[in-house]
Amino acid sequence: MRKKWGITLLILLLLLGASGIYILQQNSFAMDQQAVEIGAPQGKLTGVLTLPKKYSGKVGLVLFIHGDGPINATHDDGYKPLWERLAAIGYASLSMDKRGIGGSAGNWLEQSIDDRVAEARQALAWARQQPMIDADRIGVWGASQAGWVIPKLAGKEPLAFSILVSPAINWLRQGEYNTRSQMTKDGQSPDEIEQQVSEDKRINDLLKADAPYDDYVRAAGKQEVMSRERWKFVSLNYTADATDDIANFHSPILLMLGDHDVNVDVKETEKVYRERVSPSALLRVKVLPDTEHSMLSTATAESPLRVLLISLFAPRNITAAGYMHEITDFLKNVYSNQGIQPIQTQTP
Repeated sequence: MRKKWGITLLILLLLLGASGIYILQQNSFAMDQQAVEIGAPQGKLTGVLTLPKKYSGKVGLVLFIHGDGPINATHDDGYKPLWERLAAIGYASLSMDKRGIGGSAGNWLEQSIDDRVAEARQALAWARQQPMIDADRIGVWGASQAGWVIPKLAGKEPLAFSILVSPAINWLRQGEYNTRSQMTKDGQSPDEIEQQVSEDKRINDLLKADAPYDDYVRAAGKQEVMSRERWKFVSLNYTADATDDIANFHSPILLMLGDHDVNVDVKETEKVYRERVSPSALLRVKVLPDTEHSMLSTATAESPLRVLLISLFAPRNITAAGYMHEITDFLKNVYSNQGIQPIQTQTP
């Protein structure tokens, strides 16, 4: 009996060891990462610069601009599969820790959209000084709230391209859309939804009146109350609207949307971008089926266990089918109408 238990234990240990090795292999990416630090008047910014392992000449660069939340440079390693794909076609990736996250000074909850634009400009200025970066081939990738940052940035910087993932148009309309779509998904009744929307509008009236936090807490009643810092952040940014700024784009744009996004009204986003981008040939729109706000398939997004298992055993497959291919295909062809050849990587 002891011998059988010993054999069983040995087999389990071997399986665990093999699984651990496989997980390490799957989470080892073909690219070079460097920690970076950028000085700024508001305090230092820390982050990561990712480069192809081998390349000839200079490389293009994609600056990553985060969505909402306390996000570190790698987005808890979630960006790495895309960085690897970008490195494979000759692009570096630059991503900074949000303020107050990692080694970055400050507090991201104290930033306005304009503050985030200024921060992105500082990162771009730093990137242009790096000897391996082609200053004429620098563009941006941004998700969600970055949809209010990037159109403003396009009016101030000569971006070679812009990749926008799940951007909203208007902050307050986006909030109402999210409330309605999430409550509908959760099976709430029409009356319950309208009651919640009405309560949210009362809170919005307080924002418009520049009401203090304590007034908000009293008005919120039994609703879940945001922190004082979050209230300040929302107060700084609730007027955000990308409509006019979208006209700032003068280089190719890839707009990526998921057809099951409960956070953002993708129909409104696509409509406004098609109306405002000129000439229209600059805009490329891709709506991925069965895909939600974070570019996960709906099946993956609705299963935390599935997210965990894919992250461990197949991280390159965590996003919806076609997401990374669409980005790399866009970048391979972004210069074709400008008579510029894409960057070529060296094969190992």
